[in-house]
Amino acid sequence: MKKIDLSLYVITDENLTGNKIIYAVEQAILGGASVIQYRAKIKNVKEMYQDAVALKKICSKHNIPFIINDRVDIALAVDADGVHIGQNDMPVEVVRRLLGKEKILGLSTKNLNQVKEANYLPIDYIGFGSIFPTKTKKDTVLSGIEKLKEAVKLSIQPVVAIGGINHSNVKLILETGCKNIAVVSAVFGKEDIFLSTKKLKELLG
Repeated sequence: MKKIDLSLYVITDENLTGNKIIYAVEQAILGGASVIQYRAKIKNVKEMYQDAVALKKICSKHNIPFIINDRVDIALAVDADGVHIGQNDMPVEVVRRLLGKEKILGLSTKNLNQVKEANYLPIDYIGFGSIFPTKTKKDTVLSGIEKLKEAVKLSIQPVVAIGGINHSNVKLILETGCKNIAVVSAVFGKEDIFLSTKKLKELLG
């Protein structure tokens, strides 16, 4: 298992950043983001590749891991630090074979059975959620705080809590024993990205 600081895992959203994604991500990094994940749902492949090239440069400059959501091809094309996949994406073993052993591989989990299954997979961390209601992903299934507590106990990999996490509920996450949070709108949905990231970092201690 690779040593990665997953504590403040920041995920991009083109609806929130628009054409200022490069500036927005750098502000988040300067504010204390420990990982950047590039997630794009409405851009075409060429646009995603162009974004990824620019974001990889920024993340490398600041020595921050750069992860790409779903798209193994783009991750390989820009030499990203890793990929994050969901339950309905390419099988984990295949992604690991394509990426190689050195790259970071994360997997989304939504229930405790998926957490147990993840213990036998060649991954470096799991995302678990949605913990709270969120507007950034449609058809989310709420897992809640109690299930997060169980997931932390069950998982042999580090757990990153995701879904509706913001400045007002970070403390509830930390009380479960989970030390890592993934955020989207709590950073990119704010007017001052640097300040909102910095405040989250402080709340994480």
